[in-house]
Amino acid sequence: MSFTLDSARNIFPNTLSADAVPALTARFNQLSAEDQLAWIWFAYLEMGKSITVAAPGAANMQFAELTLNEIKAMSFQEQSQVMCDLANRADTPICRTYATWTPNIKLGFWYKLGEWMEQGIVAPIPEGYKLSANASAVLQTLRGLDSGQQITVLRNTVVDMGFDPAKMGSFKRVSEPVVPPTEISQRTKVTIEGVTSPTVLNYMNLLNANDFDELIKLFAPDGALQPPFRAPIVGKDAVLRFFKEECPNLKLAPERGVSEPAEEGYTQIKVTGKVQTPWFGAGVGMNMSWRFLLNPENKIFFVAIDLLASPKELLNLAR
Repeated sequence: MSFTLDSARNIFPNTLSADAVPALTARFNQLSAEDQLAWIWFAYLEMGKSITVAAPGAANMQFAELTLNEIKAMSFQEQSQVMCDLANRADTPICRTYATWTPNIKLGFWYKLGEWMEQGIVAPIPEGYKLSANASAVLQTLRGLDSGQQITVLRNTVVDMGFDPAKMGSFKRVSEPVVPPTEISQRTKVTIEGVTSPTVLNYMNLLNANDFDELIKLFAPDGALQPPFRAPIVGKDAVLRFFKEECPNLKLAPERGVSEPAEEGYTQIKVTGKVQTPWFGAGVGMNMSWRFLLNPENKIFFVAIDLLASPKELLNLAR
């Protein structure tokens, strides 16, 4: 029996992912728009004590500049309405524009709004504002997560705002310029205890080098990639678009792994380690696993990327 996408997703079923992240994101989405905006503000202030958010690059900001300047020119009441519209996923021109942006542009947009709120340029959270009991409970739960899970929740809260792209029909996604690959002479190579597969090692090295055009050559034509807490992305064109839009300047630090033969000449490999993002730098390493299923030609048929439930899961390589 040949592997299918569904059966491939079940390799290494004992992997414990951080289910608290989608659960907390769902609880956040049930809050009122006003509470969502206040929660984001309080959460960023809270995390700012221990995690430094990196300033967005100019490439990310140029696509949001027109919208930011439009908001900057508004009254405080109008600014508050725009942010509530984003949280409510309303059908407005700004919400539709926001929906076309990649995650990095959205993160840059909210970073700038946060700066302007501190400077008094954008409507601040009213002095003395208190979160509702539900919002306070969600914030308290966030405090209990490790830093990698915290930044994932915060990313999810702003990335999912704006009008629903599924309701927009055909539209052009706005992406920042593709980051050029690292010069060959400047590239580093990873080593993974227990794993010698050239495909897996090249996956890590090419992703670290932003060499996405070479990276996609490791995939089978019908290959698929499943990001954390999302549906699989199927087909080389779609996977390549994901790499270019969401993976520039990631720093993968795989540590150990296990390789096992599977049915019909396939090989399943699990690797655990850490990932650093350009938004939160070297101070935050997310505990990750990669579950690869390689076909008989050693091409990637499927890879699942999991945010792990706890640091001890880095040692869990069991089937």
